[in-house]
Amino acid sequence: MSEYQKIQSELRSLADPIKAKVLSRFFKTGQGEYGQGDRFLGVVVPKIRKIVKSHRQASMDAVLKLLRSPYHEERLTALLMLVEKYRRGEPTERRAIYDLYLGNTPHINNWDLVDLTAQHIVGNQIYENHSSALAQLAASESLWERRIAMLSTYYHIRRGESREALQVARLLLHDRQDLIHKAVGWMLREVGKRCSIEAECGFLDEHAAAMPRTMLRYAIEGFPESLKRRYMGQRRRQANRKKSDNRDSSGRRKHP
Repeated sequence: MSEYQKIQSELRSLADPIKAKVLSRFFKTGQGEYGQGDRFLGVVVPKIRKIVKSHRQASMDAVLKLLRSPYHEERLTALLMLVEKYRRGEPTERRAIYDLYLGNTPHINNWDLVDLTAQHIVGNQIYENHSSALAQLAASESLWERRIAMLSTYYHIRRGESREALQVARLLLHDRQDLIHKAVGWMLREVGKRCSIEAECGFLDEHAAAMPRTMLRYAIEGFPESLKRRYMGQRRRQANRKKSDNRDSSGRRKHP
């Protein structure tokens, strides 16, 4: 039995059909949903991490096969293995893992796969090498690459640096996807918690009126009620002005 087959066998021995159905609904795998067509074994993350720990020396060939699996948990296993390899790797190995990660984004195709790994590989690599890749990812047509761009900045935020997060947030300010609104709002909130509340409020002073509602709500979660009302009020007034601009003098909606 190959190394890949051993890991696959261990994962499938933990499969839980009932849990798989729950996860399929939770990660929106239905027709037209963001996770359409994804398949689940029903294995929870703590059990996956145990398998990752016991196969730290797995070959890159085995990891790549897992990453291209139709099963969500096998792809997550591969990605967490890449995180472990990146942490222990030399600079040339790290660069190779970073390139492999970004070369396989079609398989990093749900929010948990991004959120558990992007900062540790993409964020770390960019932090150490001052790459411009975040702007390129933020401009991608891929929802998941745009989320990778935003979540990668968490590595910088956790080290007290907000510049990259604020730059990517500006690029994604008018994104149409709810998962991006949540990601941007979350990282802005973390900027306020871990870097500087002044930096977050400065961004909100400039952009709150134009931010999608979900993005703003995520960003101001934990703020005092008075500050929440201030920023939600800015957005509400802007929305009311837009509605007014879209109506003619008789109060009827203008035709586009």
